[in-house]
Amino acid sequence: MDLSAQLIRFEAKLLRPVSSTLTDTWTFLRLPQEASDQLPSRSMVSVEGTIKGSQFHATLDPDGQGGHWLKVTHELCQVAGLAVGDDLTLEISPTTIEPEPLVPDDFTAALANSQKASDVWLAITPLARRDWIQWITSGKRADTRKIRIEKGCSMLASGKRRPCCFDRSGMYSNTLSCPTADDSLES
Repeated sequence: MDLSAQLIRFEAKLLRPVSSTLTDTWTFLRLPQEASDQLPSRSMVSVEGTIKGSQFHATLDPDGQGGHWLKVTHELCQVAGLAVGDDLTLEISPTTIEPEPLVPDDFTAALANSQKASDVWLAITPLARRDWIQWITSGKRADTRKIRIEKGCSMLASGKRRPCCFDRSGMYSNTLSCPTADDSLES
């Protein structure tokens, strides 16, 4: 892992979302604004870095206020010995190669039903695919998601390489935000 390109060092507290239960297996941290300001985009940014000496690759999510937050997996917590409430020092750097995004099953099934949409999907960059996925999954209601999948496949089939007119940072549409921390669960 080459962190020398643009190393961003900061401290953050490991938190659990307020909507979680004790059996949930994920936590998060919010990047200080000074750290977010050093990133190349207000929208999703893929990074590589270290937490307590453990290396990780992740995509930071926008918080809708010009900053970012990081979902910390249960696996990373176990490997790095992290616990909710820990104050952590992180070192991150934007990745030079964009990772392939995880495609939701319902969108994968829809793409499989349209050869033209599937061909364009395979021809676009991982960053463009991530934009399509974010646009589809940012809808709050199941009906909205279904409509966006149908429209997305239609637009892809017509050759469109990016979704139009959606706020990738969440700053203007209020569609993206950082989870709210459950302070009662901190150790």
